[in-house]
Order: sequence, then C-alpha cells, then structure tokens
Amino acid sequence: MNEQARGGEGRTGNILHAGVRAALEASGLAFEVLPCDPQDADTAVFCERHGYPLEDSANCIVVKAKSGGERFAACVLLATSRLDVNRVVRKRLGSRRISFAAPEETRALTGMEIGGVTPIGLAPGLPLWVDARVMARERVILGGGNRHSKVVVTPRIFERVGAEVIEGLAREADPAG
Repeated sequence: MNEQARGGEGRTGNILHAGVRAALEASGLAFEVLPCDPQDADTAVFCERHGYPLEDSANCIVVKAKSGGERFAACVLLATSRLDVNRVVRKRLGSRRISFAAPEETRALTGMEIGGVTPIGLAPGLPLWVDARVMARERVILGGGNRHSKVVVTPRIFERVGAEVIEGLAREADPAG
C-alpha cells in the first residue's frame, strides 16, 4: 500500500475531515485521498475534470420527513442514478412528505459542507441507507467531508460503518435530464 492508501498520511492527508479520517482508519480498509479544488466539488464536475467515470462516484444526500415528526436519513446512491424519494424513501421514513435537508440542516447533522458530505464518519443515530447498486462497484469515489477532498474506497466500507443496503433506493437517471 502506498502512503495515501494506508491512511491518507502525508501531503494530502490533512485535507480530510477529521471524523472521516478516523472512520476510514478504523475500518481497516485501503483508501486513497484525492485533493479537490472546492470549485470542482460537484460530482459531475470533479469526474469530468479528473477523468473518473460517474459510474464509480456515489453521492450522499440527507433527506427529511416533513410530516409525522421531523426525521432524517442519509442516502447513498451512484452519481448516475436518482434517489426514489417519492416511493422508497417516503415509505422508509414513514412520512407523507419528504424533502432534501436544507444545507444548514445537513451541516448541523453531519458537520460537513454540501459538496463534500460523505457517508463515512456520520453521527451515530442518523440512519444510513445505501442503494444496492453502489455495492456492486469495485470502488467508489465519495466526498471527503469537505469541499477540499474526495476519497476512493471499496464499497465494503458501508458494511463497516453500519449502513443498511436497500434494493431500489435509487433509479437510473433519465439520460435526457
């Protein structure tokens, strides 16, 4: 393993969110830290500028139940798919109304910035749901907990951080937009 894969030490290691670093190191899995210009933090922009396929990138989206009591969950899906908010997420949260958490809510729940939110190192108690298609990838590129870094790791990380894998959490995105 190289220095980055062992734990992100060295030149790029300090750019990771501290909680993300701790969770990655505790997982025992190899990972690579990638520096990211904050202007490139959007998944599609990062992949295009750095030559990574969107199919290997996963996004973490925090959702909120707006009826029946306020509840949140973090959802992980491939960048090539769309979260099934109106059926699967709504049913799992037991709410008639669902929305994406506001940036301020996401920051308060995760301690992370939009554009860098990652499912690694989340606070205990926040449900973490992963679309089953993510688990089929050889590797995934995730946010580093901030807009300055990305992490490349095996999807097995989700087994180590207590995620629930859900078939059909996301649907293939319509290529027409």
